[in-house]
Amino acid sequence: MTEAEEYDVVVLGAGPVGENVADRVRAAGLSCAVVESELVGGECSYWACMPSKALLRPVVARAEARRVPGLRQSVQGSLDVQAVLEHRDDYTSHWKDDGQVEWLDGIGVHLYRGHGRLYGTRKVSVTSPEGEHHVLTARHAVAVCTGSRAQLPDLPGLADVNPWTSREATSAQQAPGRLVVVGGGVVAVEMATAWQALGSRVTVLVRGEGLLPKMEPFAGELVADALREAGAELRTHTSVTDVVRNVSTGAVTVSVRGPEGDERLEADEILFATGRAPRTDDIGLETVGLEPGSWLPVDDSCRVEGSDWLYAVGDVNHRALLTHQGKYQARISGAAIAARAAGTPVLESDPWGAHAATADHAAVPQVVFTDPEAASAGLTLAEAEAAGHRVRAVDYDMSGVAGAGLYADGYTGRARMVVDEDRGVVLGVTFVGPGVGELIHSATVAIAGEVPLERLWHAVPSYPTISEVWLRLLETYRG
Repeated sequence: MTEAEEYDVVVLGAGPVGENVADRVRAAGLSCAVVESELVGGECSYWACMPSKALLRPVVARAEARRVPGLRQSVQGSLDVQAVLEHRDDYTSHWKDDGQVEWLDGIGVHLYRGHGRLYGTRKVSVTSPEGEHHVLTARHAVAVCTGSRAQLPDLPGLADVNPWTSREATSAQQAPGRLVVVGGGVVAVEMATAWQALGSRVTVLVRGEGLLPKMEPFAGELVADALREAGAELRTHTSVTDVVRNVSTGAVTVSVRGPEGDERLEADEILFATGRAPRTDDIGLETVGLEPGSWLPVDDSCRVEGSDWLYAVGDVNHRALLTHQGKYQARISGAAIAARAAGTPVLESDPWGAHAATADHAAVPQVVFTDPEAASAGLTLAEAEAAGHRVRAVDYDMSGVAGAGLYADGYTGRARMVVDEDRGVVLGVTFVGPGVGELIHSATVAIAGEVPLERLWHAVPSYPTISEVWLRLLETYRG
């Protein structure tokens, strides 16, 4: 049976990005349908942001409590692994999406469960798990919000090993005795931090020089020091050449090539955290002249280049692969879709306008929930220099801030502010240290607001808080 239905907007993918596109166009009075093949709420809710942070919160809380006089002796024991995993399960709603579905229904969005594919201009075909077929027509726009998936390396026989990706790492029901983590990015360091604290013996294999290569170099250095102190083994300039799982014992043999030559490691599980690929391989891109499996380049309103109806929002456009940034793009693109549907002749497309996702270029914030936390917003020094800005970097040892010393004995951390010397504004900020995740939004506001340093001098931080690092950075800049 095939049913044809028409909506103002059709959204392909009901993760946080798709949900926010739907919410914005509904708020503007447009009708909307959303197509989802898995769970409403998407990767973030069930296999990424929420479960990973639920695993990490007890780990970081215990580490910080051990640095507080009068408390450290009370928290010297091991974590209750089962309680941590149950806490994680609660935050994923036990991998059920009833609440998310209810929310969609509450804002008047029609949900189609099944596999959705583009079916030519402004059309989406949906095949339900029961075999029913629907053809949805969009009067104004189709938004592709299908996200990304873990990218595995091209190793012969890897599929037979059943390796962990980010999904298995965040949803595992017990801690493996030995865990090899391949990669040095955010997923790698967060999962290494979590499972090492939950009882696994963790070995991290990094092809490059260090961890967190997209952040300031000192971020990866401080996180690496902490992982080693926690008991994890870290090997740089090391690549995996072969992986085999023993059928009888379940153990994984990992062949590696590093500075000391070839070697074999034994593990119970191996996690590949080696990048992301767009979920666009089977969504009908070929029916609209696009290449299946490709990232979708867009303008600042998230409209696909060369199209007047197709939008790509979130990870699929490869601008900033972060949930909060995808939700930001959803708000921008939803407003743009609504404005165009209303016949608005000229959109507010200038930088920082209502229909321009300018923050994707200039003010992307990110927090890595390790111990210590690493948080950044805007451009690194290297990125600013590569973009042609005349910049100066100002560094400060965060242990010199009174609030940091009160927060934790032996507080170790570092801050960097990257200043545009021609305009006198902040282009980027990086903080590394306990508790800095809640500090980064101040940097995001300063960067997005293009607040002059002369005005920031009048933004007085409360004493004694860690945020006083802002005053120290400004004082250091002034000399």
